[in-house]
Amino acid sequence: MRICPTMFFILLGTAAVPHLAHAQGNVEVRVDRLEGQMRAVQRKVFPGANGKLIEPDISGQEAVGDTRGTPSGSAVTDLTARVDALESQLSSLTGQIEQNQFKLRQMDEGFTAYKRSTDARLKALEDGRSTGGTSFGGGDEPAPIASSRPSTARPTTRPTPSGTVPSRATPPPVSSTRDPARAQQVAAIEKPSTGDDGEDAYNYGYRLWEAKLYPEAEAQFRSIPKDFPNHRRVSRAQNMLGRALLDSGKPNLAVLAFYDNYRTLPKGDRAHESLYYLAQALTQLKKPASEICKVYDELTDVYPDKLSDAMKTGVARGRAAQKCGK
Repeated sequence: MRICPTMFFILLGTAAVPHLAHAQGNVEVRVDRLEGQMRAVQRKVFPGANGKLIEPDISGQEAVGDTRGTPSGSAVTDLTARVDALESQLSSLTGQIEQNQFKLRQMDEGFTAYKRSTDARLKALEDGRSTGGTSFGGGDEPAPIASSRPSTARPTTRPTPSGTVPSRATPPPVSSTRDPARAQQVAAIEKPSTGDDGEDAYNYGYRLWEAKLYPEAEAQFRSIPKDFPNHRRVSRAQNMLGRALLDSGKPNLAVLAFYDNYRTLPKGDRAHESLYYLAQALTQLKKPASEICKVYDELTDVYPDKLSDAMKTGVARGRAAQKCGK
């Protein structure tokens, strides 16, 4: 039996239509699945305000019209292009997510290391205070950094007590009495008596410090927080204890005294001076510039209105020597 050419082409076209429709249907399923995955990724990576999604910069090509039922290759080509675009976007977003997760892990590890180091330093500081240790920081120290010590400023106010009657001022240490010449120097320092025992004790210690009798001044200033814990001169006494230690060549112990005054009495009238001299003590100990710069930053941030002109000049010189920057 012969089939005419017209009937042959009709049958051929009829057979091709289901094949194209089946291929197009498979591609549309892939497109729907990828578009769903893309929306889930967008909600994770590009969250906007009020839960709205931020459209990505690259989007798949939109179909111009409904081409289903049209037996042509253009619809399949268009869908294939959309699938390729979606797969490319999904791969890019996956890479961004992995990079962000890696950065978050790095930040978490860095913070954990910083917290561990800070806790170790604070513990070493507390242990040093209880046992008379001298270490302010933990671990091995780097090579010393060349720096110049900022100029120090004497207190602008000098005590002017009156009276000569002996008071409750703590007697000088026994070591000073073993040297007759030094005992005479200590005896020559007048002990004030104004009726305020705490004030008299502080003024006597200050006079010992002025006379460069540093061990005796140290003992005097140490007694004030114990004998007069609520007196208004406690902050000054603790600060002067640090200065006596610093001037007698004991910067390690001075660091503890200055830091303790700032930590326990941050609102004391000499807390800012303790921070200022703490930086100088750390400089003498050749501590890392990063530690010294942190002290200067803390000083200028917490007490910007309490710095005298001389202290501002010393801070600027110290920051320049340690290359702290602005």
